[in-house]
Amino acid sequence: MRAQKKPVIIDYEVFEDTTDCFMNLQDNLGIDPLRVSYRNPEQPVLKIETLEGIMIANVGDYIIKGVRGELYPCKPDIFKETYDLID
Repeated sequence: MRAQKKPVIIDYEVFEDTTDCFMNLQDNLGIDPLRVSYRNPEQPVLKIETLEGIMIANVGDYIIKGVRGELYPCKPDIFKETYDLID
């Protein structure tokens, strides 16, 4: 048996260590509270509550808001294989 994923439009933000990114994560994706860890100042990470528990996003990872409002990180190569940009 085989199936094809239905086309859906998602919202996303690329995680960067910038104020603009932090504002977009809060305003556009609704991440509140925003939990960025600077345990290693050269490699900050974003901690995201997902349906599977806390997941870690590194700088450059895509943060996706799914069709039911769920949030999860996605590595850039997987994102580019899976999604076409529409704007």
